Amino acid sequence: MMEKADGSARAGTRVRQAALLTVPLVLLAAAVTGAAVSRAEAQADARPAAASRSLRAFTGATVIPVSGPPVTDGVLVIEGGKIVAVGPRAATPVPAGAEVVDATGKTIIPGLVCTHSHIGAPSGGDASSPIQPEARVLDAIDIRDPSVARARAGGLTTVNIMPGSGHLVSGQTLYLKLRTGRTIEDLALRNPDGTVAGGLKMANGTNSLREPPFPGTRGKSAALVRQELLKAREYQRKVAAAGDDATKRPDRNLAMEALVEALEGRRVVHHHTHRADDILSVLRLKREFGFQVVLHHVSDAWQVADEIAAAGVGCSIINLDSPGGKLEVRDIDWKNGAELVRRGVVTAVHTDDPITDSRWMLRSAALGVRGGMSREQALESVTLAGAKLLGLDQRLGSLEPGKDADLVVLSGDPLSIYTRVLETWIDGERVFDLSRPEDRKWSEGGPGAGLGQLTSSCCFYR
Repeated sequence: MMEKADGSARAGTRVRQAALLTVPLVLLAAAVTGAAVSRAEAQADARPAAASRSLRAFTGATVIPVSGPPVTDGVLVIEGGKIVAVGPRAATPVPAGAEVVDATGKTIIPGLVCTHSHIGAPSGGDASSPIQPEARVLDAIDIRDPSVARARAGGLTTVNIMPGSGHLVSGQTLYLKLRTGRTIEDLALRNPDGTVAGGLKMANGTNSLREPPFPGTRGKSAALVRQELLKAREYQRKVAAAGDDATKRPDRNLAMEALVEALEGRRVVHHHTHRADDILSVLRLKREFGFQVVLHHVSDAWQVADEIAAAGVGCSIINLDSPGGKLEVRDIDWKNGAELVRRGVVTAVHTDDPITDSRWMLRSAALGVRGGMSREQALESVTLAGAKLLGLDQRLGSLEPGKDADLVVLSGDPLSIYTRVLETWIDGERVFDLSRPEDRKWSEGGPGAGLGQLTSSCCFYR
């Protein structure tokens, strides 16, 4: 992340956000038993009626599935929170009884997937230790924070919410659908076993270099992580050896449990890293311990792109037009995405909100085009590529039959700075509508729209 490890981070964030809102706008053209049987039958009978009320067909728009070529004068049919059909009007009939939404002159794309965000004022580990995998942002996200509504106004539908990067291991991330809901559980995505879905946040480089008990050098940083992973391996061995005999199991250790999940591939490591040598340190640890990892930020990825590709890992990058904040990002370059994609690396673009406001995520994709990505690659970087890195591409990230009905209705070209997000839909429900005054403020400002996140402790140790 691009954040600093002291109070100046908050001031720096305000300056950067203010700059984004005040710089001259430049057109970037390139820029989802009998009683029991009776109940089941009643529920089955109720489902078709409920589904029919949610049957909608968007007609006349340019539909960009991302997984395939754009469709002009297209039809997109959704029902029951899922996509039913996508295609040209001439070959895609509108089902009888469907609510027809005339989207002529508009563009429809998949919901945006941000693989690295701090909306909702999350927090992870504290200053007591540099390694705290037991901390969960699940327990520290405010879904009523204005930053969540602003993200919907930017077309974001799925996010990976992270703790900060001031620790070697700062805690467990959380994958959310930005549905409207009362509690965090209403938004949380679930694994097949019912547990909440998320990864493990790790970091290296300058962020975690502080006074003891934190490391003071890069070498000590790697050594501390290596030692903790060895402990987790031993904990894993003891649990396996005990089997079903509770008397032989080690005492529960929440930190070890989280690290074992990473070692066993049940929790992806999302690793903050910038400098070329720091990137290689992460790849070295991956080889030693076999965990799955997504490299985040990777300012110097273009310098070690071959090594990243050979490791078979994906990257979540940030595109900035005003880099700064720390010396280790001095070589960041817009060509990062193009160099990685050219080598077959799955590459997503993230906001690191509030570093880039979520409402500017499509602009970040356009900056990728300036750096050499194709339009198709840039749009994939904020949709399907992100879904792949989160392991969610079977259900979202593109407009295909059977996938979640997560979509964004735009006023024009997705990569033009003049294009507006008109509507955001998640699971077939509209969660943002620019025409509604209560929603418009999240897109354009207004009372309360900018409060919350910038005064939160989440702005430390990004």
